[in-house]
Amino acid sequence: MATVLQSQKTALITGAASGIGFAVAKLCRARGMHLALLDIDQVNLLKAKEILASTDASLKTEAYPIDVGDKSQWDSLASRVESTFPTVDLVLLNAARGTKPKDSSPWIENVEYWREVFDTNVFGPVNGISALLPLLKKDSSAKSVVITGSKQGITNPPGSRNPAYNSSKGAIKILAEHLAHGLRSDPATAHISAHLLVPGWTWTGLMGNVGPTSESEVKMMKGAWAPSQVAEELEKALQRGSFYIICPDDETDQALDKARMQWGCDDIIEDRPALSRWEDRWKVRAEKAIQEDAERRRGA
Repeated sequence: MATVLQSQKTALITGAASGIGFAVAKLCRARGMHLALLDIDQVNLLKAKEILASTDASLKTEAYPIDVGDKSQWDSLASRVESTFPTVDLVLLNAARGTKPKDSSPWIENVEYWREVFDTNVFGPVNGISALLPLLKKDSSAKSVVITGSKQGITNPPGSRNPAYNSSKGAIKILAEHLAHGLRSDPATAHISAHLLVPGWTWTGLMGNVGPTSESEVKMMKGAWAPSQVAEELEKALQRGSFYIICPDDETDQALDKARMQWGCDDIIEDRPALSRWEDRWKVRAEKAIQEDAERRRGA
């Protein structure tokens, strides 16, 4: 399957001022693509634009400050993008918020915290799809929409003490699945593919790696992947035509990821307690079963 990462195509990327968004922007530029860079962090967004524009003056590089949770800003931005770029070919909806609740309980007096997380993590992509789909439908050449999810939206670990983040990324998984099905089922949008990018442990802005930094100058936490590794995994997955792009890291391989996901799905099928992997009376059994499943998958 031909990837949309091609010379003279255009990539529009949210959360482009740092982390995975900036890494994907660099990869797209290396493939000869025009760039529309979006982020709420205006200072680092302009730094990212300056860095990327300097790599090839013949290619367009535009920066658009935006709060992705504000639909009116998206509507205005879409018309500006349409007037600047001949086409939009790759859309990466990557902006995310990992705000923690202000006290020890996410359930008490923390409604605003849930709203902030969902405005960015869920309504950000919803707003982006609504505003950009007409641009993607303008011609019938291959297009791709990639939405950044999280393993926390699949395996749903309670130890993060951030159920709003986990819930928002769980919603993104379902949103992306419906988007992919809807696009391929309609002849008018069958040329647009949708993909769910699920990074592993990655040294991003949510981890403190803020701004368009050079990876060679950043001391990453042991076990974490660099954003550029996620970008490379994304390109390979687009070439394969994969919908679920589950990235490993230096601590967790694909076999262990799959075994953990399988255990979580089996909670429903086996009528176990919710999140049984972390339940005291299930912990040892779960860990043993997951490790055995991972070993089986590695040997398969």
